[in-house]
Amino acid sequence: MRNDTSNSHGPLVTLTLSMTVAGWFALVITSPTSHAADVPAAPDQLVFAHRQELQNDRDSPVLGNPSGDVTIVEFFDYACSYCKAVEPRLESALRADPHARLILKEFPILTPESLIAARASLASRRQHKYREFHEVLMAYQGPWEEDAIFTTARSVGLDIDRLRHDMAAPAIANEIIENFNLARGLRIFQSPAFVVGHHILTGPSAQIDFAAVLSEARRHRSASN
Repeated sequence: MRNDTSNSHGPLVTLTLSMTVAGWFALVITSPTSHAADVPAAPDQLVFAHRQELQNDRDSPVLGNPSGDVTIVEFFDYACSYCKAVEPRLESALRADPHARLILKEFPILTPESLIAARASLASRRQHKYREFHEVLMAYQGPWEEDAIFTTARSVGLDIDRLRHDMAAPAIANEIIENFNLARGLRIFQSPAFVVGHHILTGPSAQIDFAAVLSEARRHRSASN
């Protein structure tokens, strides 16, 4: 678990994060283009090899039932229209299934503001406002700029000065860097992308039936046990 909350290495960590994002953009440019959730199929054993990072990263936000028997892992970007479109169905699935867990992997690949939003969102956990801020950011439909992010933060009761300070913590940058590295390891190059059990969901996000996916994962889990 990453627990370094000091800002003494802030500039170096910020530079490392910026270089990671820049490197990612270069990787995406040279990779085949694809649309939301249309990821190249990764072998199940590749997902299995990364199961600890996917399932047990204590710094990744969790919604739904933290002790759920079946887990959805979502890689998402707040600027992603596909992510916003799938959000109501994902929330509905969690409400309908009290034993499902959603692990959120902040994956800011689309715009510079995406990175600001991801850092702000992760920092909001220190004010116990992550869920509220996350939901409002996912519902946001206006012009996507830095001012909008902090206006949205203020609307859910976040202390903006404290939020900006917490955004500079090395643990925030480290979480995002590790999400990028994990996505690369899984051959995930766009958002949203979902992992359930030992499978990456490779179909378009608009066609995912989360209730059916959770039921199937639960059946596989029972069979393997």
